[in-house]
Amino acid sequence: MEMIIDFPGGARVDAHFGGMTVKTDQPTMGKEVTDPTPFALFLSSIGTCAGIYVLGFCQQRNLPTEGIRIVQRVNRDNASGMVDLIDLEIQVPESFPAKYYESLIRSADLCAVKKHLANPPKFNVFTKVVDPA
Repeated sequence: MEMIIDFPGGARVDAHFGGMTVKTDQPTMGKEVTDPTPFALFLSSIGTCAGIYVLGFCQQRNLPTEGIRIVQRVNRDNASGMVDLIDLEIQVPESFPAKYYESLIRSADLCAVKKHLANPPKFNVFTKVVDPA
């Protein structure tokens, strides 16, 4: 997969791939942020990825998804400021069958984003001169 990252102005940085654009922004003094920061987008990919698996589990079993939501809490280490714990709380309505609670957790654990964090890829960052024409 190839993504093109460009700089449309101000503190905005956008990613283009598969005919879509993901817009990001950074807060700066006196400027309203209109899109998520790259890090917030990254963090949201964890919960939404888990959500895809929970949704799929429910859909495969014809279980209702109304009232189900995932609350993601991000905890940071006070000394380093780095994220050291992410909680994913799967909230279900009282009517949701209790026998599926553990299966919902196992489904969320299948999240590809979470798996990549557990086994991170290597990065190769380099420059290349290109002809603007």
